[in-house]
Amino acid sequence: MRLGLIAPIVSALAAFIAPPSSVFAADPIKIGHLASLTGSEATFGQSTDRGITMAAEERNAAGGINGRPVEIVTVDDQSKNQEVNNCMMKLIQQDKVVAILGEIASSNTIAAIPAAQRNKIPLVTPGSTNPEVTKKGDYVFRVCYTDIVQGGAIAGFAAKRLDAKRAAIITDQASAYSINLSRIFKQEFEKLGGKVVIEVSYKKTDSDYNAQVRQALGAKPDLLVLTGYYTNIGNIVLTARRAGYTGPCIGGDGWDSDALYQIGGKALDNCYFTNHYSPDDPNPRIQDFVKKYQSKYGSVPDAMAVLGYDAALVLFDAVARAGETTGPKIRDALATTKNVQALSGSITIDKERNAQKEIVIVGIKDGKRYLKELWKN
Repeated sequence: MRLGLIAPIVSALAAFIAPPSSVFAADPIKIGHLASLTGSEATFGQSTDRGITMAAEERNAAGGINGRPVEIVTVDDQSKNQEVNNCMMKLIQQDKVVAILGEIASSNTIAAIPAAQRNKIPLVTPGSTNPEVTKKGDYVFRVCYTDIVQGGAIAGFAAKRLDAKRAAIITDQASAYSINLSRIFKQEFEKLGGKVVIEVSYKKTDSDYNAQVRQALGAKPDLLVLTGYYTNIGNIVLTARRAGYTGPCIGGDGWDSDALYQIGGKALDNCYFTNHYSPDDPNPRIQDFVKKYQSKYGSVPDAMAVLGYDAALVLFDAVARAGETTGPKIRDALATTKNVQALSGSITIDKERNAQKEIVIVGIKDGKRYLKELWKN
């Protein structure tokens, strides 16, 4: 081959194999992701980041947003409330992001809101279900259902499907998510004729739950309601089974992590939790996402991966419609979001900046999750 032909061929090959973002002439649109990549809720942050990454890669492969590539800037708050503000300031002041996705934990999202409001940077949380989150500022949105909806579903399933009459609630005393979900469950369960016979609490940092479990089981419940996150939940269920409790346990979307099954194993049989999606759903879009996620990351996506993907879709849609990348314009576009076809359903943002959703009830058998049913309150 003549030397004069080599340069054009090399150039063409380089263009072909380069990542999609390299074909963009315009500067990237920087979007932040506030995440718990390490610490007690690490699997939540990691899964969400993977879902967001997949959404960004797909958007860039399709031409980006108004001819500009999307660049995701992720920061790790270490699952610590006190780290959130520093992470927000880095994203806003140093990285110059135009909007932020995150957090998953309601307490951490609430801690992030003052910086978002002060700097007029839209904040879209994939999975913070505490109703107070979007009441804290008009720059805050969510793509998940609220705990009012989730708590009602847990109570309804407990009363109508499990025929529970006497419930013991075990709550993470430092988690806004857990405290609120426990309160809503009690309120709705008692409306349905059930009785909460005892309420006990623990700290997220606890490693021994014998005292709490003894207290709860001493009240003779026919249901344990566990409203915290997966690390604690798996160990609480193990402790209850070792104490001789064979009845059902139930909780919310904070259970959803592969780590739950690694901790609890078959002790989790006869347990149920509410969730935003199930990988067993036959919907072709969901099955396609599950396949692509497994191929890329080697595991089945949990709900946080799906919610991260969906939150990114909603934000990308708003940035495209805003016409410019200023916080107020993106905020206004987010507020008028209608019928974005996402994995967890068709998303329309209501006047409280929340998304209303159908709820999935997940059951556990032989240490594995399965789709129990779709629930409407």
